[in-house]
Amino acid sequence: MKLPLLTTLLLTLAAILPAQAQTAPDPKLLYGVAYYDEYMPAERLAKDVAMMKAAGINVVRIGESTWGTMETSPGVFDFSHLDRVLAAMHEAGIGVIIGTPTYAIPTWLARQHPDILVATPAGRAKYGPRQNMDITNVHFKQAAERVIRKMLAHVREHPAVIGYQVDNETKHYNTSGPNVQKLFVAYCKAKFGTLAALNDAFGLNYWSNRINRWQDFPSTDASINASLSAEFAKFQRQLVTGYLAWQARIVREYKRPGQFITHNFDLDWKGHSYGIQTEVDHFAAAAALDVAGVDIYHPSQDKLTGLEISFGGDLARSMKAGKNYYVMETQAQGFPDWTPYPGQLRLQAYSHLASGANMVSYWHWHSIHNAFETYWKGLLSHDFAPNAPYLEAKVIGAEFARVGKHLVNLRKENQVAILFSNEAQTALNHFPHGLKYNDILRPFYDGLYHMNVGVDLLDPGSGSFDQYKLIIVPALYAAADSLLDKLNAYARNGGHVLYTFRSGFSDQNVKVRHGRQPGRIAEAAGISYDQFTIPHGVPLAGHGYAVSGKDNEAHSWMELVTPASARVLARYDHAAWGKYAALTENDYGRGMVSYVGFMPSGPMISAILADRLGKAGVAYDSALKFPLISKSGVNRLGKRVHYYLNYSASTADVIYTRKDGASLLAPAAGQAPAAVRQGDTLKLEPWGVAIVEEQ
Repeated sequence: MKLPLLTTLLLTLAAILPAQAQTAPDPKLLYGVAYYDEYMPAERLAKDVAMMKAAGINVVRIGESTWGTMETSPGVFDFSHLDRVLAAMHEAGIGVIIGTPTYAIPTWLARQHPDILVATPAGRAKYGPRQNMDITNVHFKQAAERVIRKMLAHVREHPAVIGYQVDNETKHYNTSGPNVQKLFVAYCKAKFGTLAALNDAFGLNYWSNRINRWQDFPSTDASINASLSAEFAKFQRQLVTGYLAWQARIVREYKRPGQFITHNFDLDWKGHSYGIQTEVDHFAAAAALDVAGVDIYHPSQDKLTGLEISFGGDLARSMKAGKNYYVMETQAQGFPDWTPYPGQLRLQAYSHLASGANMVSYWHWHSIHNAFETYWKGLLSHDFAPNAPYLEAKVIGAEFARVGKHLVNLRKENQVAILFSNEAQTALNHFPHGLKYNDILRPFYDGLYHMNVGVDLLDPGSGSFDQYKLIIVPALYAAADSLLDKLNAYARNGGHVLYTFRSGFSDQNVKVRHGRQPGRIAEAAGISYDQFTIPHGVPLAGHGYAVSGKDNEAHSWMELVTPASARVLARYDHAAWGKYAALTENDYGRGMVSYVGFMPSGPMISAILADRLGKAGVAYDSALKFPLISKSGVNRLGKRVHYYLNYSASTADVIYTRKDGASLLAPAAGQAPAAVRQGDTLKLEPWGVAIVEEQ
């Protein structure tokens, strides 16, 4: 009997779809290492692969730092190291991420085209270090494109390759040579149109800096004009955005469906990953990628807090509007003073997942026996033998394989955000007065972290703010009217904004607003001021917070705030400045705007935040205090997952207050998860972790 066409189609689909559902692989957590066959002192690839398999390693990153090995002379290529590793990993079922090798140039290229070495205000770079090139140089880009295309054409069909990393921790390296200055002049012509507009925007009449002919445009290297310098810094960041997008476009010509493109962004550095990167606009640069990647390095041993893991993860997740991200590099052992205590490697791994990471990868597998990073140790030490970190990695790998399907693709639903701005950072760092931008942003982030409040990071280009109950705005020193208007509208429509001092002070061109400060947000904040000073032990009065002594003092910066419609929450306890407000709140439309006119201590920040969170109606577990950290999200199965992390060397008890669920890590392999009921006590070992999935 001949069936109707529609019936035939439905029966065909019914037959096909279940089969597709059965064969589609579940997403999995990636657990990996960087691996450099080129650096090995002896043949041991088979042994390394066997040890990786035993540890649950399912991905390696290769290739990103060995241009000189791949292209031994101009146009002469040797991909034997790649071939060896790809074949071995494929046989073992380990995926491979290929890094483009462009962040460290070969000797022949530096000799052939010495102009590739970056020119900065300090002079021309010397050969030797990595990242010593001018990313705009035509000779560099020609050579880089050649090696990228040759390498990708060679590996594109290999079944082991799961994705690509473009370049490595890319920045502009302060490139400012004549070719870059020429590009900047063209950029300014396109942006401002006329020199009159540029001179007015930047206030270049000062000290006769006015530019009257385009051919007279000076180098920015010695500029004393913060507006011009900040614009050049913005232009330099755009060079990074364009450079990564250029590499990503090349990779897209070769990559197969299902493969991804990522990059390993790094953070500002204070001996470890610290804050917003000054040289890269992460959000703009991430637009060219399929997955945001990040490198996170942090203090360890008694200084392990999870702060840098959390901050870097929240930033990377926010780069792609809440999408999961990859930790491309983090430490296994690292510096000598980072050698982890037992349990810390496992705690660190789950800390990354708790912020939404889908991959944890160590830099690197093996310690290196010579050159610059001899004493930055990998997962294995110099003897390549199983050691304490490796044995702990085996535990992590086995657990990832067992419970990873419950942890991958964690979705975060935060009610609090911190607005950051590269433009504000550059501008404020021109006039730090003892406090650089990250020195203000990080303490407020740290306060929220210690209180177990989840945070997203927003930049000026982020979409709607309306999903958040509270937005913290640290030191928004330079901002366009449109951004301040957006924040005003957010508050007027029911949101809560907490500004710190030095916000709204100058426009997007770092030109100080000439009305009473804080300019365009003054009405919303219900305050004004026209004086500021550097405090020396000025106490605060009238707030009622449980903060005393040195913790109750303003330090580093202090604005003499006069309230208009705002309520005064704290004043300066000072003979001369006692009439001025230090902390205020103001009802604005259906929302509220708070203003902190001074740099508070850590305990004072926590007290202010707790007060503001309560006013904004943000629920959080106020009973749980650092060193106990909790993070939550919804997994791919639609279930809420709660992480409990113990950043201390002492055993800790946590009263479970959520819905009944199951402890994912408690059972031994092959056993069902242990039931956890509301009110039960979770016992966390020193540097321990527990994960509960709600029923």
